[in-house]
Amino acid sequence: MTGQTLVKVGMADLNIAMEGAVLKTTGLGSCVGLTLFDPQSKVAGMAHVMLPSSEIARESQLNIAKYADTAIPELLGRMEAVGARLGRIEAKMAGGAQMFALGGSDTLRIGPRNVESCKVILQHYRIPILGMDTGGNYGRTVEFDSYKGILLIRSVQHGVKEI
Repeated sequence: MTGQTLVKVGMADLNIAMEGAVLKTTGLGSCVGLTLFDPQSKVAGMAHVMLPSSEIARESQLNIAKYADTAIPELLGRMEAVGARLGRIEAKMAGGAQMFALGGSDTLRIGPRNVESCKVILQHYRIPILGMDTGGNYGRTVEFDSYKGILLIRSVQHGVKEI
C-alpha cells in the first residue's frame, strides 16, 4: 500500500479516511485495531482500542477513543457525517493478544476482553465482522485501505496477511 495518503492512528486514538487513503496503527498488543468500512461510499474508520469499557475510566477528561464502548459510536458518527450509512458498514479487527502469562484473573485478560467488547458493540449496531486476526501472544501493525477495504496485518512472528 504505497503511494497513498497515510492517516496515522495513535494509541487510544481514532480517525477516518476516504478516497483511497490508508489508515495505519502500530503497537497492537492487547489493544484492538478495529476498522469499519462502507464499501459503497468508500469511507473507512479505525480505532485503536486500549480497554473494553469506559466504566473503568479514571482520567478527569475521558478519552473516548481509548474504550470500545465509546470509540465505536464516535467512529460511526464521524463516518456517517461524511457519507457512510450504518446499514452498509462492515468491520474487521486485529490485535487483542494476551501479551503476558497471567494467572486466572479475568481483570488482567485485557486483550480477550477488548475483542469481546468490540464484538458485543458491533452486534448491537448489527455490523457484520468480515475478518479477524485476534488473540495469540504477539504484537501487530495494521493498515486499512479505504478504497479496497483490505486490512493488512504485519507481525514479526507471522509475517504479512490480508483480510
